[in-house]
Parts: sequence; structure tokens; C-alpha cells
Amino acid sequence: MLLIRRFEERCAEMYALGKIGGFCHLYIGEEAVAVGAIDALRDDDYVFSAYRDHGHCLARGSDPKAVMAELFGRSTGLCKGKGGSMHLIDVARRFMGGYAIVGAHLPLAAGAAFGVKYRGGDQIVLCFFGEGAVPCGACHETLNLAALWGLPVLFLCENNRYGMGTPVNRAVALYTNVSQNASAYGIESASVDGMDVLAVRDQVSKVVEYIRTSKRPYFLEAMTYRFLGHSMADPAHGHYRTKAEVDDAKKRDPLLLLKERLLSKEQVPETDFKAIEESVKKSVQEAVEFAESSPAPSLSALEEDVYS
Repeated sequence: MLLIRRFEERCAEMYALGKIGGFCHLYIGEEAVAVGAIDALRDDDYVFSAYRDHGHCLARGSDPKAVMAELFGRSTGLCKGKGGSMHLIDVARRFMGGYAIVGAHLPLAAGAAFGVKYRGGDQIVLCFFGEGAVPCGACHETLNLAALWGLPVLFLCENNRYGMGTPVNRAVALYTNVSQNASAYGIESASVDGMDVLAVRDQVSKVVEYIRTSKRPYFLEAMTYRFLGHSMADPAHGHYRTKAEVDDAKKRDPLLLLKERLLSKEQVPETDFKAIEESVKKSVQEAVEFAESSPAPSLSALEEDVYS
């Protein structure tokens, strides 16, 4: 979680300096969802994400250098500099991509799950998306097919309360329990505290076991909160929420919650945290230096990988 936090903070800095272009959506505040959920997976399981994908990609084990280089648009990036912030893909780690169109990646996740079932495998597909994707037609069409065909996919809704600047109660009819949307398709569902990484890991571990044994989809809603704006183009508080609300949410910062637990209950010494901080700081600095020193794609790269 600390790696994701420090990585995203440097991304904000690099974006402000003009070294990262295009759209850039940071994951600060939501780290516990990605880390807790992905830690419950096997290496041969698949992961799909939306446009706020840096944290998911790093949690899956992607090299921070390759991720940062991709954000810089360099040829050494995960997608050779052609994907950018919203389209990170690391096939070797079965991280099957970030996708920019809201809700449009849910059918892709279901397609991967269909492939697993067709081949007789026991992998599962973890699909991250925000609550703002739930009203989309693609979401409901996917839930219907996943239930109808018994696809091994975990739909993990990261409910951070705002779809861009729109509060969830103005966009989702069942906003008090977004996971209930799955009940219309006979899909089991639950909610979990998305600010508690251990709670997320425990809940996802149970759900993953359920999916593998029952061969049925599942819908899990993680209640979380983004501390920064929707994207780098959006002020931290905007006109749709107050500073007081953000400050109150930060009292349950997932990093602080885990640190307090480790200090008090597990009696982890403070020196261990300092060592982790130094290690992460070095890793992120190396990622920035690698990205800055990497070459931009050549002009001829425009014609590469157009067809496979």
C-alpha cells in the first residue's frame, strides 16, 4: 500500500511538471482494496481494471519502472509507451488491462471467465470497477450472462462515493447497498470495509473459494474513498464535496489503520516502518529516473503491433 501511495504522489508531481500527459486518475485513499483483493488471488488468476489502474497494476506485482515509463510515454513502458495511464497491461502477470470507457471492461472480464470455463480451468477473474459503472447497460448485460452461464468472475465494485463529481445517491437507485443490484440476477453479494486491507483480504479469500467451488459469479462492494480529485484535472475537493468531508475520511486512511494495528497488536517496531519507507522511496525514485532516461517510441513504432 505504501508503494502505491508514494508512487501516486510522484505521479501527481510528474504530471504537474508536464512529464506525464493525457488523463491521469490517482488511487490515493483506495489502496487497501487493490492490495487486499489481489493478495487473495493465485498467480494464474486474471485481473481487469478501469482507468484508475496504477494501484491494481502495482499490487499485481508489475515493475514500478515499467509502469512509470508507460505513464511517461516511453518505449520501455508496459505497453511500449502507447497505452499511458489508463491502459496499463501486464499479460505476464495476467493483469489484463485498464480501460477508459466506464463499464465497458466488464464484458471483457466475463469473456475471460468464459474462456476459463470453456477450457475447464479453475482460475477466477477479478474485475475492479467503480460504483459509477453500475447504472451502465454493459454492467447489467454482463451480470446477466455471468449468472446465466455460471462464469467464475468476481465483480469488485470500489464504491468511493463519487462518479467524477456526482454523488452515488444521484446516480445509483440502490445507492445504500450497491451490491444489491446483483440480486436481480441471482448473484450472491456482500459489502466490505474497503479501508481495512485485512478485512478486504479475508472477505475476498472467502469469495474466491466460493467462486472456485460453486462455479458461480459473485458481487462484492468495497466501501472506500479517494482522497484526491477524480483526475489530475479535478481539484482535490472540487465543488461537489467539502474539505471537512475529505479530512474526516482521512481519519480512516488505510495505511494508518494498518500501521496502528501492527504497532499495537502485532508489536511491530517503528524501525520496520522506517525501513519500508526508505525501500519504497528508493524504488519510486528509481522508477522516475528510469522513465526519464528511457527513449520515446520511434516514429516507425506507429505501425508496429497494429495487427497481431
